[in-house]
Amino acid sequence: MAITFQNKELSFKLQQASKLKTWIKNVAELEGKKIGQLNFVFTNDEELLKTNIQFLNHSTYTDIITFDYCEGNSIHGDIILSIDRVFDNAKKFKTDFEEELKRVMIHGVLHLCGYKDKTTQQAKQIRSKENSALKKFK
Repeated sequence: MAITFQNKELSFKLQQASKLKTWIKNVAELEGKKIGQLNFVFTNDEELLKTNIQFLNHSTYTDIITFDYCEGNSIHGDIILSIDRVFDNAKKFKTDFEEELKRVMIHGVLHLCGYKDKTTQQAKQIRSKENSALKKFK
């Protein structure tokens, strides 16, 4: 199992890294998955936009992009997050930054567990899974 955290074009200090790793592992296990190689990359809006254009042909800002390399029940992937978007979303949804960051991080993990968010029903389901996971962070 390897969960890594890195920065790209950004100076950012992740709080409670080891606690986050344990939490992510536990959430994955509840979904019947195990962590293989999972890389979180924290960056800014402009870098994430470049990635969105280059790999997904989307010219919009977003808070997260998840690249899925899963094999069977083993989670492998790259989760790229815009700290700018997370900060703005925290203000927009009237929550604190750390809580919004955890929500976005686990959102990416849930995508790797097979959950989608393209339809209203899928979005409701993944939001419910996020809320459940957030309650388990200790």
